[in-house]
Amino acid sequence: MLQLDTLKPPTEGQRIEVKGGRLVVPTQPIIPYIEGDGTGPDIWRASQRIFDAAVAKAYGGGRRIVWFEVFAGEKSFNTFKTWLPEDTLRAFQHYIVGIKGPLTTPIGGGMRSLNVALRQLLDLYACIRPVRWFEGVPSPVRRPDLVDMVIYRENSEDIYVGFEWPAGSPEANKLIEFVRKEFDWRVRENSGVGLKPMSAFGSKRLVRKAIQYALDRRRKSVTLVHKGNIQKYTEGAFAKWGYELAKEEFADQTITWQEVQDRHGGKVPPGKILLQDYIADVTFQHVLTRPRDFAVIATSNLNGDYLSDAIAAQVGGIGMAPGANVSDFHAIFEATHGTAPKYANQDKVNPGSLTLSGVMMLEYLGWQEAADLIIKGMEKTFKQQVVTYDLARLMDGAREVKTSEFAAAVIDNMP
Repeated sequence: MLQLDTLKPPTEGQRIEVKGGRLVVPTQPIIPYIEGDGTGPDIWRASQRIFDAAVAKAYGGGRRIVWFEVFAGEKSFNTFKTWLPEDTLRAFQHYIVGIKGPLTTPIGGGMRSLNVALRQLLDLYACIRPVRWFEGVPSPVRRPDLVDMVIYRENSEDIYVGFEWPAGSPEANKLIEFVRKEFDWRVRENSGVGLKPMSAFGSKRLVRKAIQYALDRRRKSVTLVHKGNIQKYTEGAFAKWGYELAKEEFADQTITWQEVQDRHGGKVPPGKILLQDYIADVTFQHVLTRPRDFAVIATSNLNGDYLSDAIAAQVGGIGMAPGANVSDFHAIFEATHGTAPKYANQDKVNPGSLTLSGVMMLEYLGWQEAADLIIKGMEKTFKQQVVTYDLARLMDGAREVKTSEFAAAVIDNMP
């Protein structure tokens, strides 16, 4: 039994367990959730209604989620005087799978980001961002229907580890002087400096997860995105290690673009996943002009941050982009946008990102039937042009509804 200092776990339901290298999900799993700051409570209430309705409809009452509220962000600080209580971490660790709304990043010291803190403390090394278009959702590109990509972004390394020091600080000056003496690197005085660590271990486990996803979902390719033409021993090494991992563990299932050209006349053999790599700046152009060339993207932390939001813009913005942060088994699913505090408690904003993150969660649990009901309900709702204000202002003839009304429409449109 989980022992917590400030929170009381549910008296019903069971925890998800890991046995024999796989998740074992009970019929009433306990799922910790953080409703989030700003607009978080509005989109959480709407999304939770949708999740519960889909599960009830899919399984006729035979399954249900037992929700367990845990805390982080402003609500936590106001209640417990800490932005991220130990009990929240213990709950996510114990129950394996959780979900959260958007969180405020504390200003003026303390944690750099609550989201980054959760990822690092729980070693949620893979940020997974599927991006697809729903018919009826406005888009700035001509063919958003061609966008169907999943970004696997490495979460635990690169510049997001926070190894940096401000200009003029003793630490920055010490590092600048050290690299001058040891390597003859000339860094301008009064520079802010940082380190960008990337390892074979971190890169390979991320690429492993991306390739396995492509195999499980029968995706045609995995693209390694990097800036290795300039940063050869970090970004370039990421690509090299990715190819090594594929050869070591997936040699029978993957094929490189060079092998396709040399041995197969430029055509990928049936049953093989194409493994290719692109420079990051070229990728930004190609995801716009040739989106069909990309199925699964595996990339480093900063590149993945940029790319996932840029690709989401093609299908309606990050309000329509779900996300998950996953380790080998632990997973926290989350809204990918900010807190939008000026719209807090107005029942106004689009819950799509959090709702679709819940779809990912249901798929992770193996509850595909419930996930499919939500997708079908959302597809029909968008085709009817029933949308929240953010999309309505970009559409002709749309019926603008509140957050809660959008949730009701999705539930009504579940087949």
